[in-house]
Formats: sequence, C-alpha cells, structure tokens
Amino acid sequence: MVLDLFLIALAITLNPIPMMAFVLVVASARGVLKGLAFILGWLACFVVVIAVVLALTGGQPPPPRSPPSTAVLALKLLIGVGLVLYGVRRHRRRRHAGDGTPGGATEAAPDRGPDPPGQADPPGPSGRSASGSPPRSGSGASFGSRMDRGSVPAAAGLAMFLQPWGLVAAGAVTVVEANVSHASTWLALFGFCLLSTASLLAAELYVVFSPTAAQRRLLALRAWMENHEQQAIVVGSLVIGLWLTGKSIYQLTS
Repeated sequence: MVLDLFLIALAITLNPIPMMAFVLVVASARGVLKGLAFILGWLACFVVVIAVVLALTGGQPPPPRSPPSTAVLALKLLIGVGLVLYGVRRHRRRRHAGDGTPGGATEAAPDRGPDPPGQADPPGPSGRSASGSPPRSGSGASFGSRMDRGSVPAAAGLAMFLQPWGLVAAGAVTVVEANVSHASTWLALFGFCLLSTASLLAAELYVVFSPTAAQRRLLALRAWMENHEQQAIVVGSLVIGLWLTGKSIYQLTS
C-alpha cells in the first residue's frame, strides 16, 4: 500500500495543470492568501476521500480472497485500464495536433507584426504576461485577470475542480488496504497527503519568503510547463495505469 500511495502521490504532485493554475493564483491580487485557500481546498479533497474510505472499511482491510477484496482489485484494475486509455488518447491527440517537431509543438503562426493597441495581454505583477512570456494575446492572461477579481473561496473551489480525479480514485482504492490499528498506516496516509501537495506548498512558501523572485521564476516555470504539459500527463497516466493494471492482474490470478 505504501509504495502504491507514494507513486500515486508523486504523479499527482507532478501533474502540471494544477501547478499552472496555482501560479496564476499566487500571481494575482492577494495571491498569498488565495494560494493558501487553494492549498487548503486541495488538501480537503484528500482528507474527505480518505475519511470516506476508512468509514466504509471500518479502518480494516477486507480479508484476502474474499468477495470485497476481489471487488476492490477489480475496481483497481478498471481504474488502471482507464488511466492507460486516457494516456494513450492524450498521446494520440498530441501527435495529431503537432507537426512532428520535438515536443509535439504545433506549427508556428506566421509573423503578423506587432499586436494592435489594446490587444496585448495585460502584464502581470512582474511586468510579464500571465503565461510568463512578454505580453501577448492568450488565455493565460485572461485567466489571471479573472483571478485578480476572484475571491479567496473561489481559489479553494478551483483547487477542488482541478483535482486529477482519476489519480485520486486510484489513491482511494489503495486506501481500502489501510489498517488504522498500526501507527505506520497513519504516517503513510499523512505522507500521501503531504507529497500530493508538495509542489504547491513549495511554490506558496517561495512566494511568501521571496515574492519578487518567486513570481518571476514561477511564471517562467509555467511557460515551460505549457510546452511540456501533454508529455507529463501522458507519462504520469501511463506509468500509474500500467502499474495498477499489472499489479491487479497479478493479485487476481495468483
């Protein structure tokens, strides 16, 4: 269980989509407070999911080879296959959208000259656009401007919306094996929540202790992640999906 939770938490914390949104959250007005609300909303999802699973199992794993144990393994197999299919689909979509260049980048648009006045993205707090590049038109800046107008509770709601629920479901099925009578189980569950949130916590602390440098470097990180988003999602989905699929089939047939 510990190894499974570690791998799933690692895939969650390295998922680029929540981090890309979080960077814009902390770069907006009252960014530190909104970032804290984002992290609390993010953690709340894990706590609720774990609490529900433990309530259903009574804190004890089902007996081996029992119908509940077999049903859990079948569900884990289904989630694993679903993650694999999702990763393959994202990979095929990236290949079809690209032109064969490294990273699956789409064909660059022809140079149309400078943007007309009023059409460039509003610069962020560091003087750059919300995507981390020089101000230009794009969706990142419009999202950043909405976050400037958004409330602190909205940041928490955004965190819940952006949860990689397929990976969270894999973690929930794994928690079924938890035996809460052992202190090591509680440490494993705490470690799962902490590791799943590690990247967001690191970014939040960076902004708190070094706001100017943090905004500049986090926006640059977001720009880099925009170019590698699909690869990261595909790799994470395939690795966790294949791991869960292979382990479930082995346990079901052994």
